[in-house]
Amino acid sequence: MSDYHLHLHPHQPADEGPPPGEYPPGFIEAYVEAAAERGVHELGFTEHLYRCVESEKAMGAWWEHEPDTRLAEHTRRLVAEDRNLSLEAYVETVQAAKDRGLPVLLGLEVDFFPETVEPVMDLLDPYPWDFLIGSVHWIGGWAVDSSSAVFAWDERGIESGYDDYYTLEAQLAASGAVDVLAHVDVVKKHGHRLSEEPLHHYQAVVAAAAATGTAVEVSSQGLRRPAAEVYPSPVFLRMFCEAGVRITLASDAHYPDEAGWGHNEVVAAARQAGYAERLRFHRRIGELVPLDGGS
Repeated sequence: MSDYHLHLHPHQPADEGPPPGEYPPGFIEAYVEAAAERGVHELGFTEHLYRCVESEKAMGAWWEHEPDTRLAEHTRRLVAEDRNLSLEAYVETVQAAKDRGLPVLLGLEVDFFPETVEPVMDLLDPYPWDFLIGSVHWIGGWAVDSSSAVFAWDERGIESGYDDYYTLEAQLAASGAVDVLAHVDVVKKHGHRLSEEPLHHYQAVVAAAAATGTAVEVSSQGLRRPAAEVYPSPVFLRMFCEAGVRITLASDAHYPDEAGWGHNEVVAAARQAGYAERLRFHRRIGELVPLDGGS
């Protein structure tokens, strides 16, 4: 079994884990051991691109065009605190773990902004990625899933927020730039929901993913949040399955002891949606393997 969404550093400020950019001996092994105890035997690390100092030029200062100065300043500070990692050091660390024979893959979580897709892909092209996951964390300068920016939901309205979020998610899926859509309905993270699930938005994302061959992850992270639900929702995940969109399994762990967390729940969600297989990646080529094996 696999977990294809893992981070080696928590977000800042953090009072646990090694200092940003440091990877002490035995650190990756701790993830491998914790996951193995949960029956997960292949790990895909996916550090955030925006956290890497090398991303600054390619990604630009996307918050500068946000008309709400509070949200713009929030994102500016968030990025300033979090952009303390080296892409080069991260790649070297995971590659070294692979060379030691550990069952790990080199991935990256790429935040999506339509206007910077090309420079971001140019930046990433030289590296030997096993897979890339794509995510929407920002609507303009609004960090839509940040607990420090939830006030914007009351001001903008849930329907408007969902419209803007899923427009970007569909564009991400249609871009074909990444291999997997990460936490595809993270917009529900803090419990902001419409009275009915937005099936028209779901259909747009599903159709785009099916057309580009982009997979979707089934993530346990939502179970830790007020959403109290796997990403994607059962209805959303079944729509992906019916459209032939492939899946990966994920925890979105940020600490070693979280690796493989919620594994049984995501497998059960996938089965309930109709899946019997998942993807295993190598150098951005996906191979179908049984949902409960093939690690």
